[in-house]
Amino acid sequence: MPRKFVKRTYRLSKYIIYKETLVNTRELFWSFIGAFIGIGSIAYVQSLYIPEIENIFLIGSFGASSVLIYGSINSPLAQPRNLIGGHIVSALIGVTIYKIVPDIIWINAPLAVACSIIAMQFTKTLHPPGGATALIAVMGTEKIKALGYLYVLSPVLTGTLILFIIALIFNNLTRYRSYPTQSRLTNFFKKSLGFKS
Repeated sequence: MPRKFVKRTYRLSKYIIYKETLVNTRELFWSFIGAFIGIGSIAYVQSLYIPEIENIFLIGSFGASSVLIYGSINSPLAQPRNLIGGHIVSALIGVTIYKIVPDIIWINAPLAVACSIIAMQFTKTLHPPGGATALIAVMGTEKIKALGYLYVLSPVLTGTLILFIIALIFNNLTRYRSYPTQSRLTNFFKKSLGFKS
């Protein structure tokens, strides 16, 4: 009995380890294409409207969001509610903290991140890059700080919507990927974009 158990456990472990270490080149390809076009679109819009020195449209938290929405599309943290809501909630928190808390970095920076986490949990919009969005509002360049609550609309909302639209298109081009994961939403978006469900 123990010998059978050991053999079965060994086979099961070997299968799980093998399955977990497989690299799906199709997934890699679509993750690359989506992230490249998503971030590239934001950078292109920035290059058209904003001088290169004022790098305020392409914020760092969008890179982290790209990892989730193009590379881990089934994650609950990558879904539209979390992507858009997490960034918006965090941006609002970050700007508010910047405006009402004294400019003491070891107070306002952790307060912005901690409050954004609580706000995202409360609103069920937890999106890890949101913490960076709040932090950027407090620690960003003077140009970002000068935006005040406009920071929430642009770059945050505008950039997030660009990433989301690109994710809807490229994550649904093949039958192997489906974004968002909720079936009714997925079917709605696929029908809207002319894809077969």
